[in-house]
Amino acid sequence: MQFKQSTGWILLPILLICITTTNAQQNKQTVIEQKATAILPKVIEWRRYLHLHPELSNREYKTAAYIADHLKKLGLEVQTGIAKTGIVAILRGGQPGPVVALRADMDALPVKERVDIPFKSTVRAEYMGDTVPVMHACGHDSHVAMLMGAAEVLSSIKKDVPGTVKFFFQPAEEGPPGNEEGGAPLMVKEGAMDNPKVDAVFGMHIESDIEVGTFEYKPGAFMASSDWFTITIKGKQSHGSQPWKGVDPIVVGTEIVNALQTIVSRQSELTKAPVVITVGKFHSGVRPNIIPEEAVLQGTIRTLDSKMQKETHDRIRKMATTIALAMDATAEVTIDTKTLVTYNDPALVKMMVPTLERTVGKDNVREREWVTGAEDFSYYGEKAPAFFIYIGGMPKGADKSKAPPHHTPDFYIDDSRLDVGVKAFCNLVFDYAKGNAKR
Repeated sequence: MQFKQSTGWILLPILLICITTTNAQQNKQTVIEQKATAILPKVIEWRRYLHLHPELSNREYKTAAYIADHLKKLGLEVQTGIAKTGIVAILRGGQPGPVVALRADMDALPVKERVDIPFKSTVRAEYMGDTVPVMHACGHDSHVAMLMGAAEVLSSIKKDVPGTVKFFFQPAEEGPPGNEEGGAPLMVKEGAMDNPKVDAVFGMHIESDIEVGTFEYKPGAFMASSDWFTITIKGKQSHGSQPWKGVDPIVVGTEIVNALQTIVSRQSELTKAPVVITVGKFHSGVRPNIIPEEAVLQGTIRTLDSKMQKETHDRIRKMATTIALAMDATAEVTIDTKTLVTYNDPALVKMMVPTLERTVGKDNVREREWVTGAEDFSYYGEKAPAFFIYIGGMPKGADKSKAPPHHTPDFYIDDSRLDVGVKAFCNLVFDYAKGNAKR
């Protein structure tokens, strides 16, 4: 009896500590919830300003200045000019903990907006020597606004923030123009993941066909690698009336285009992971009555497994050169890797999914299938465990099948619930520190 009583006295303080800790955590979540809700009008205002003033990859000068001005007012350590126009801002919390990075991309696309909204873009800019319309046709304006909001909320409770938070505002996710460097690879190269070294990195992407107030994710390989290939076919020029005197590179090219699809349908183990090969350009000739000397094919490869990626590269080279040789032509193949497979660290996903569920409710968080789109967020995952999350931007009750795709003139998202992203970013910071401390 005495033993039980003394044990009870020992356990009581421990129980009180646990209750106090739980209450403190709930209080922090409540504070984040209230602050993110209160800041929503500002987040929407930022997003719409950025939508009205889009800038192309590696040319986000005004966008970067707009963001940096906000971050400096919050008292953050702001580093500009990273990867040309990127920003790394550092918040040093008042509590011990890990280094967590949160990332948003800033660039727009050479697309002409067709959506009739008050903040519709009419901007035009120079792209690869041409004057083109510019539009935020992929939601990067929303990503920036949500991260600006998270920076403001976390700064306002700095004394309670565990560890260090690094905010990445990244240029050129859509790919730098021409032969320029840019995007996440250059952010990493210029030290964004170091000084202090990042322990975990989180990113979000708004989706036009996922309902607002919801998250979707996939552990492991999530989004595809992106490779761009060029096949240059050399034949022999001749008059169009005498094809037997030449070697027609257009005919050779059509054989190659058709044959490339057999790599997908007959040579790739699709039960392991998807493979996509698309030829998007076919250039050849100057006159209808001349068989040209050269044809150029250009396209993209999407894979979700690094071994399959290499095998696909090898098969394309072999197939193109062999077909050309069989038809008395030659083919030269070049392949340029733009992004790696976006890989969500399974242990990190398992740890952080409850955070998403607590943010929007368990019924509003779903695991999804592979995505053959690509994201250069993948390069951060080479340096630290990473978790990339889809957040809904489709109006409630809308028909998913009719949602306008990304990178199109009709792209549209509902920005009325961007506070969800702000809350999630903030909660991820606190919960990662808590989960990491338990390891």
